[in-house]
Amino acid sequence: MIKINISAIVAEYNPLHLGHKYQISETIKEAEAEGLIAVMSGNFTQRGNPSLIDKWNRTKMALNAGIDLVIELPCVYSLSSAEFFSFGAVSLINGLNVVDHLSFGSECGDIEIITQIANIIATEPEEYKILLKKYLKEGLSFPLSRSKALITYMNSKDIFIKDILNSSNNILAFEYCRALNKLKSSIKPLTIKRIGEDYNSDKISQGFLSATGIRNYIRSNTDITKLEKLLPEYSYKLIKDLSDNSYDFVFERDIYPFLKYKILTDFNNINKLPDIREGLENRIYESLLKSSSYEELINTIKNKRYTYTRISRILCQFFIGFENHDIKNLRTAPCPYGRILGFNDKGRRILKEIKKNSNIPLITKVKECHSEVMDIELQSTKAYSLLNKNVGPIEDYIRKPIYWK
Repeated sequence: MIKINISAIVAEYNPLHLGHKYQISETIKEAEAEGLIAVMSGNFTQRGNPSLIDKWNRTKMALNAGIDLVIELPCVYSLSSAEFFSFGAVSLINGLNVVDHLSFGSECGDIEIITQIANIIATEPEEYKILLKKYLKEGLSFPLSRSKALITYMNSKDIFIKDILNSSNNILAFEYCRALNKLKSSIKPLTIKRIGEDYNSDKISQGFLSATGIRNYIRSNTDITKLEKLLPEYSYKLIKDLSDNSYDFVFERDIYPFLKYKILTDFNNINKLPDIREGLENRIYESLLKSSSYEELINTIKNKRYTYTRISRILCQFFIGFENHDIKNLRTAPCPYGRILGFNDKGRRILKEIKKNSNIPLITKVKECHSEVMDIELQSTKAYSLLNKNVGPIEDYIRKPIYWK
């Protein structure tokens, strides 16, 4: 059998929109891809949110959009900073031993600039390290400290460079390339320039909407027909069908009562999370006592060092129960397995190639896997089931991979 050219995309599809559809089609064209794998976050995302729609319905979206094989990114990685999110995804993809290109979106669309910056981050020249420590000591957040250190190190006053360093998809792009270097991977990076609204934009207008804008619209409107011409047909149809059948769309605010109860009754364990330091646990507790909503809680906690997204991730990790595991070591180790969420006929062919070449086991039934990473994933579904009545606490044991004809 002749090997086909396979590309991989790291995604969340929360939900899948026109920008994602564009990335898929451009990846096929630019990489001359004959097969596409998506490594997709499960029920919790990198922003520190529970996903709007469960991972199985989002798998259907991906397969409808032209993805051939969907593999789950465990929440140990998906609910982490850009560094560990990217490392987990790339280590999984690299472990399959069949992928030729890794495709990712970026605001700048220039792979040479991205790889140049990624190399500085990966090798950490002494001058750069000194600068990074300097800005961290000033109390700035890590992303902002790193951005300032890179700008100074590169002797750049170019606004374009500053924009590159402060754009969310570019930051992930640096980390993907850094992970490829760390793993000495032969996979070639490919970036597709992001088009449409900014990642965090909540605007609803003609053109390419952001996932944030779509989620906010669904949260605020019972009539979602306005989205019909602003989403791929299959995404809109699935969301409309779910809405018509009283599906429990999940929003970050939904974890607030559960989180409040846990912080009030189990507060002493929150400092076991690896990202809790400098008395942050006390700030969280004091802010909780003053707040009346999830948004108010985070806005009260955040400061120039702890961003909204970082706080969201920490709170989401505590909601799930990360404090009961050795997260610090688990998220720095390569992904130990590849769990299949769905595939089509071409995906089945890719699976055969993976089984012949992979360095990690493929999981189709949860009972086959004995891994602490999987244990946390199972716990995350139990936690998600508290927010979404359409997902049962033992859904991971019941669901089979989706076969898309």
